Amino acid sequence: MAYHHLCSSPSSLLRDRHSLSVSPKSKSLRTNPPTSLNLVSLSKTSIKASSSHVSLEDLMSQETQIPRKLTNSQYPDGKTASKSYVWVNPRSPRASRLRQLTYDSRYSSLLKVAESLDSCDQNEKDVLAVLSSLGDDVSEQDAVVVLNNMSNPNTALLVLDHFRKILTKTSREVILYNVTLKVFRKSKDLDGAEKLFDEMLQRGVKPDNVTFSTLISCSRVCGLPSKAVEWFEKMPTYECDPDDVTYSAMIDAYGRAGNVDMAFNLYDRARTEKWRIDPVTFSTLIKIYGVSGNYDGCLNVYEEMKALGVKPNVVIYNTLLDAMGRAKRPWQAKSIYKEMLSNGFSPNWATYAALLRAYGRARYGEDALNVYKEMKDNGLELTVVLYNTLLAMCADVGFADEAAEIFEDMKNSGACKPDSWTFSSLITIYSCSGKVSEAEGILNMMLEAGFEPNIFVLTSLIQCYGKAQRTDDVVRMFNRVYELGITPDDRFCGCLLNVMTHTPREELGKVMDCIEKAKPELGRVVKLLIGEQNGEGNFKNEALELFNHISSDVKKPYCNCLIDLCVNLDLLERACDLLELGLSLEIYAGIQSRSPTQWSLNLKSLSLGAALTALHVWINDLTKVQESGEELPPLLGINTGHGKHKYSEKGLATVIESHLKELDAPFHEASDKAGWFLTTKVAAESWLESRRSPNLVVA
Repeated sequence: MAYHHLCSSPSSLLRDRHSLSVSPKSKSLRTNPPTSLNLVSLSKTSIKASSSHVSLEDLMSQETQIPRKLTNSQYPDGKTASKSYVWVNPRSPRASRLRQLTYDSRYSSLLKVAESLDSCDQNEKDVLAVLSSLGDDVSEQDAVVVLNNMSNPNTALLVLDHFRKILTKTSREVILYNVTLKVFRKSKDLDGAEKLFDEMLQRGVKPDNVTFSTLISCSRVCGLPSKAVEWFEKMPTYECDPDDVTYSAMIDAYGRAGNVDMAFNLYDRARTEKWRIDPVTFSTLIKIYGVSGNYDGCLNVYEEMKALGVKPNVVIYNTLLDAMGRAKRPWQAKSIYKEMLSNGFSPNWATYAALLRAYGRARYGEDALNVYKEMKDNGLELTVVLYNTLLAMCADVGFADEAAEIFEDMKNSGACKPDSWTFSSLITIYSCSGKVSEAEGILNMMLEAGFEPNIFVLTSLIQCYGKAQRTDDVVRMFNRVYELGITPDDRFCGCLLNVMTHTPREELGKVMDCIEKAKPELGRVVKLLIGEQNGEGNFKNEALELFNHISSDVKKPYCNCLIDLCVNLDLLERACDLLELGLSLEIYAGIQSRSPTQWSLNLKSLSLGAALTALHVWINDLTKVQESGEELPPLLGINTGHGKHKYSEKGLATVIESHLKELDAPFHEASDKAGWFLTTKVAAESWLESRRSPNLVVA
């Protein structure tokens, strides 16, 4: 804001539209005003304010006028001046003498008194000793300058008391209190400021707008937005009307205090009445929208701010980056960061932290690692939370080697100690990679650090032992869950189901017993599936009952694992039943699509077994179409996606391509569409006619 310092120079005395920004500027208040005199006025003046009312005009005239009228005898040649003004060489002795007679000299001495009062002992004797240097003729203007340039609230109270006693005539006593309140604001002492306000009232001094704006800004710099709201709402009681600067500041205060509706109402009014809004308030508005989940609102405020000519600062950019991270919009975070750099701003710790969170949440692995390296190159330390964000991202994208390096850096930093989330992410990484010894090593480190494994850690370890086909260790870890008093959840049971897809036939019963104990309804479905229970007709009903009673986020993993298990056990008919059930319950959607020019099979969201089953069903559907005499479209395609599993060397495309070759199917990988396998109508019809048996060859 442009209205920060009260009385920082003679020309600005008593013209205080207080700044309401969160952090006061650090610029010194004690810079001596300019003293060069190129043009000296010869009109009537006085070295002191000629009346008890101190005004801006009086002070400006005191800066530019000579303190007394010059007579003819003062000129060497005795001539009478024919003009009101005469030029005086600023380097001449006369200019120096004239300069000493202006208020500049007095102002400089007052600044020195203020400095001495800040550093003296906090008792009346020492304070009066310093003030004695001012002499007996002290004006209200002198008192304002001294108090305004002080920073010690304890001595400021003694100084205020002294000036109140010796100044028999003051234009407005509230001014002395206001500049003293500023001292408390500089010291971030809201309690002291509130006590001084109570003293004002007890002495019958009526507060004005400046009083309240100072108390509001003091509350803000103390990080107490609720107090700022409290003081703002007291203003009408004392017949004080807030100006647009105060209103604008209250947008920030209400937002930080949690009264979002009031903040938005004031912001709407600010746009209508064209109030001046500072960057701090815009930052708060962006943060409010971000926390509420209105991420487009964040960007709209940012664009409005720029349209109003308010230049964004680093805080604004950091707030936007944090909001885009919450929104999982890493591409917009990238764009904002580039704009920040192009506008000449250097990223700070908060910038890098926001970028790490944005890229980490969105699994932008390479971008997150680049930010991490840049932070290290710039000597910036990471917190435990940021290290854990990086490690969790590595677990999501399968960066095992990078995670190991980050963990070593974390241990060697000396500033951060791994916590339970650190160990959990590392165990997940090694477990998904099937690295049993590494996972067990991290578990031992976790126990030595005093952390007990939670459900996430135990789930990862069971998955690890399952991939390694160490079934007895799976059962041992399962029993430990109950020893620790942990109740298995749907994800834990899904992990056990996934383990069954890696378990040798002869050991399936061990894992099935665990599943039956943890989730009986899932155990019944598995028993019916592998034939340990009779009841062919009950399988679909039991499976339907299961899917109706589990959370939506595990339905697809459960269905994928059950189909995988069917494919492993050569139970193609059961696999097809499960796929049909998944389609009817909308667990799977959009697997088959048709247009006049192309029929497609979309396998991207399926497991390997479910994809092979869907391919088998699709081929059978194409066969039925051909047998019915219906025309096939000009083009047929299979979309597998172009990626590979993050913890596997083989992607879905590789497996499907291999299986199509086994079937001698005329599908070939498209050169211009990654992950697509295409064929023509003529080739497909010829191949379908040549097929004698529709049986699926299971890879």
